[in-house]
Amino acid sequence: MGRSSAVLGVGMVAAIGAGGMATANDKPKAPVSVPDLGALVDKLPAASDLPGFGGLADKADAESTAQAAPLTQVGLTSQDAAAGQTDAGEALRARILQQADAQQAAADTQAREVAASAAAAEAAQEAARLAEAERKAEEERRRKAEEERKRKAEEERLRKLAASYTLPLANFQLTSTFGESGSMWSNNHTGQDFAAPTGTPVKAVHTGTIKEAGWAGAYGYRIILQLEDGTEVWYCHLSSMTRTSGQVTTGDTIGRVGSTGNSSGPHLHLEVRPGGGDPINPLVWLRSKGQAI
Repeated sequence: MGRSSAVLGVGMVAAIGAGGMATANDKPKAPVSVPDLGALVDKLPAASDLPGFGGLADKADAESTAQAAPLTQVGLTSQDAAAGQTDAGEALRARILQQADAQQAAADTQAREVAASAAAAEAAQEAARLAEAERKAEEERRRKAEEERKRKAEEERLRKLAASYTLPLANFQLTSTFGESGSMWSNNHTGQDFAAPTGTPVKAVHTGTIKEAGWAGAYGYRIILQLEDGTEVWYCHLSSMTRTSGQVTTGDTIGRVGSTGNSSGPHLHLEVRPGGGDPINPLVWLRSKGQAI
């Protein structure tokens, strides 16, 4: 309400009151002088200067504005207005959709992070599996390479051993020699005697094949070893025969020293017969094969 309206209201009330009173009394009275309303209005204080009136006026103006606004705009926020929304329902729907989109985006982000973490873990496991498989494969390659190396080394050793010669006993004492005469045999001695304790291992002097093994009368237990060139090596007076057939290699134990047959004590009687014929001096033959004896 403006200041002039308030003043007019006061004047109208005063006029009506005066008229009513005149009607009620019906008696002629002296004329009443009406004050200058304009001057009175100018002297009245402004409404905003009245205690409490300004707040009531502002509240009334706000209520008037709210009542004047359309119903569809009730509930709109300043953010809605800034976004160009003029309908409260549409604004609410937009906010709900925006929140849903934000939640979906967060869920998608979390799902991607979980998937990435799972993929990284799976990749790490696969890498570890491949590394372990490679390690085992490398170990297998090394094992096979080592086996092949050992196999070739053994083949080379056996090749050299097969081509080599050795003495029939590791420890011995030379006694009766080749061609020596004596009362123990009818003709001159046909071999070389190596005295050693009973049971001393007897070795193949060279690679060959056992041609014969068994009892041989005056020779006692005898093994005949045939070499590749046909030479026969006779091992006589043995106490036992370790090998009785098959191929043997240089240095293999084929029997043990004894005193079987026509023997005066434990010893090995060794004969060498080229081509299976007449015997030759075993010491000369062994020396020709590189043996120091």
